[in-house]
Amino acid sequence: MSGIHARHWPGDPDRPALALHCMLASGGYWGAIAEALDGRIDLKGFDMPSHGRSDAWTPGEGDPDFHTAVTRIAASFINRPLDLIGHSMGAVVALRIAVAAPEAIRSLTLIEPVLFAAADDPAQKAQDEAMARMLAAGQIEDATRSFIDLWGSQPYDALPPRAQAQMRDRIGLIANIADTQCRDSANILRPGGLEAIEAPVMLIAGAESPPVIAAIAEALAARLPDVGRATVPGAGHMVPITHPAEVAGLIGVNLDRA
Repeated sequence: MSGIHARHWPGDPDRPALALHCMLASGGYWGAIAEALDGRIDLKGFDMPSHGRSDAWTPGEGDPDFHTAVTRIAASFINRPLDLIGHSMGAVVALRIAVAAPEAIRSLTLIEPVLFAAADDPAQKAQDEAMARMLAAGQIEDATRSFIDLWGSQPYDALPPRAQAQMRDRIGLIANIADTQCRDSANILRPGGLEAIEAPVMLIAGAESPPVIAAIAEALAARLPDVGRATVPGAGHMVPITHPAEVAGLIGVNLDRA
């Protein structure tokens, strides 16, 4: 897809890396983490369509869903084995790539992956259903507030009006990725898929995140051959933004393991 804003934080040319951001944000927040890693990796990223400085996502007839579109964009950045890092939806995209092409991954760091299909969590299902109802009824602000209050780094009502408007404009994309994240339409959890990832994996979570995150991490860790888990005290879902130094340190641990 054209109109994708790429980002680059130069570092060791022998350690190419790619970082994938979460929904309703942009790739810019990896900058603080790249700075803390101090050139250990040559880090690239991009703003997803309709995010940051990238063009709006305007799919035509027969085009893939948003999750698949982002996965294909991410895959286009990979031309040799690299360190792959993802947060939230970006972590699900990273895992999707690792399952499809494990030979392309040198290390895999998954920060708060929201692959809800991996864990049977009634509270999360109720949240998803409530949000779907609000979107279907055209209650855009209520849906956005519900999502940000649960997953954001600060409440929706604390955001400046411009940021609130940006969130409302993009909230419909959350419903578009539900088939992948809630029902695993991409078949990420297929038998033998996770087990084929030989690269070291690090699962990072915020201690204050919704309980479903720990359940997802536990389910994934049980199937990954080489996995470490870490929890950042005092952090929630947006841990790469609120605790970049801690996240960079944990990414560094996983780099060492590779």
